[in-house]
Amino acid sequence: MGKIKRGDILKEVEIVDLGSDGKAVGKKDGLVFFVKGAVPGDITDVLISKSRRSYNEGEAVSFLRHSPDKIQAKCSHFGVCGGCKWQNLTYEKQLYYKQKSITEAICRIGKIPLTQTSNIIPSENIYYYRNKLEFTFSNKRWLTPNENQSDAPLDLRALGFHVPGLFNKVVDIQNCYLQNDVSNRIRNEVSLFAKMNNLDFFDIKNQTGFLRNLIIRNSNTGELMVIVVFYYEDDEKRIKLLEHLSKTFHEITSLMYVINPKKNDTINDLDVLLYKGRDFMSETMENLTFRISAKSFFQTNSAQAYILYKVVRDFAQIKPTDLVYDLYTGTGSIALFLASDAKKIVGIEYIEQAIENAKENAQLNNLINTVFVAGVIEKNLNDEFIKIHGKPDVLITDPPRSGMHPKVITQILDMEPKSIVYVSCNPSTQARDIALLSEKYTLEKLQAVDMFPHTSHVESVGLMRLINNQGVKDSQLSQ
Repeated sequence: MGKIKRGDILKEVEIVDLGSDGKAVGKKDGLVFFVKGAVPGDITDVLISKSRRSYNEGEAVSFLRHSPDKIQAKCSHFGVCGGCKWQNLTYEKQLYYKQKSITEAICRIGKIPLTQTSNIIPSENIYYYRNKLEFTFSNKRWLTPNENQSDAPLDLRALGFHVPGLFNKVVDIQNCYLQNDVSNRIRNEVSLFAKMNNLDFFDIKNQTGFLRNLIIRNSNTGELMVIVVFYYEDDEKRIKLLEHLSKTFHEITSLMYVINPKKNDTINDLDVLLYKGRDFMSETMENLTFRISAKSFFQTNSAQAYILYKVVRDFAQIKPTDLVYDLYTGTGSIALFLASDAKKIVGIEYIEQAIENAKENAQLNNLINTVFVAGVIEKNLNDEFIKIHGKPDVLITDPPRSGMHPKVITQILDMEPKSIVYVSCNPSTQARDIALLSEKYTLEKLQAVDMFPHTSHVESVGLMRLINNQGVKDSQLSQ
């Protein structure tokens, strides 16, 4: 085979796997191809879009054979929006590849042989499972190939999701299967009202326009929060839109707005102002109530969050005499879920607003054995911190996708908690960190939980036990 270049069509590429980022993996003549629009089992011709020494990228343009695991995607936006890249693959096979990604990461990156693994826990719902979505207004709508070739005047305004890899192009979403249907009705009504009243949609590139983002959150208690983000203040236009929303959707329990004149979309450093209703909503889990504000982080799949937390509780096996550390505690949801089992639980998180939410929810649930500390973990988790709060018997860690900082791992090894429960959204960094911790710990259990159907994302919970000087797990000594 000669040198492959962009624009070439490579014939009869067999799709054999799915990569960690969700892309289909094809192989031909010893070369690797990442292919958009295909699933394992397909044989397809591939239009090359990028060529590198070790791999190539492309798009399936015609199929010689369709995989028996391929199904018709439910969403009309599939293939463009990018939010549900695996929607054309049976859910059974989605679970298989998620489990495979965790097992391979532990064996390949962590260099830890797995003699047995638990089956991944599937999501209770594979559609309408999210409790939060954020949409973007844009005056540069993504156009279909037919629209691009048309001479007819086109409405370029859109309210929806960014096209992957194109920061200034937004897909105008008509129907999304991620959040319950009131989300679709609200988004479409906002878009229609804005167009009929000539409210300017945001120009992402030039940073102009009135309407910027729309955030919709719902809870398992039936409450509904809607936040409209404007680029600048215009009392008359803002009130007109918000009042229309208030009168049209009586389901809304928290109607809020933000003025964001910055160059990025984050609202964490901005005031969220209440227009009508309450400035929070409630989420329940067993006997706990969580108060969720506009900026609060909460797992976006409520039903699976409960499953995940039960796995953590089962792995942790906390005793009434145990001191527990919860690193990267966020708004403290895991810490609060476990608090009634422990003598004391200490949560640490670098986002101050999240820690304030954790403290509020601890007070709301009368959990007086919790302590929440705001600080950069690799800087604050030191000897002085341990002197103040005590040495943990059990350690929970739920870091971001980048995993734990090396200094945090060093401190954990120095503290020597009897057990570590590692919750991860990234199998690769979890495997790396588990390998580093294996200096003093052995991996005892690993459980995958599917939080996000139709995507490559997966949560993994690992239980590690401290090995004593004779190479015996502490758990064996107590038996």
